[in-house]
Amino acid sequence: MKGKTIAELREGDTAQLTKTVTQADILAFAEVSGDHNPLHVDPEKAAAGAFGGIVAHGMLAAGLISAVIGMQLPGPGTVYLKQSLKFTKPVRPGDTVTARVQVVALDPAKNRVSLRTTCLNHNGEVVLEGDALVKPPQGSF
Repeated sequence: MKGKTIAELREGDTAQLTKTVTQADILAFAEVSGDHNPLHVDPEKAAAGAFGGIVAHGMLAAGLISAVIGMQLPGPGTVYLKQSLKFTKPVRPGDTVTARVQVVALDPAKNRVSLRTTCLNHNGEVVLEGDALVKPPQGSF
């Protein structure tokens, strides 16, 4: 698989990835990140918390955006430069999340691409939104 260079990209290009988030995913993310917040890993404490049960780490959903950028649009060889995130709804075990990336601007002189990034749950509700700035691969990667 080859990433797209800036010359191959167009404003409006999109890509997406869909994944059902499991409790095992949440526990694995807790292990990798070191974030063992009870809202994510302790059903009893999470039930008494703000969301009334276990919720996924916000950065787990954000990681799906990273997967789209790194593997699809622009793809392999892309360097992440900046990402803003706004978390709008919790993601719970069993939720199916679709991460979408859309090209909104190209800067060929600096080899930079501005992207709109969004994650939606299986009900079509936005759970995360933001913007990213990336450097697509140059030549073949």
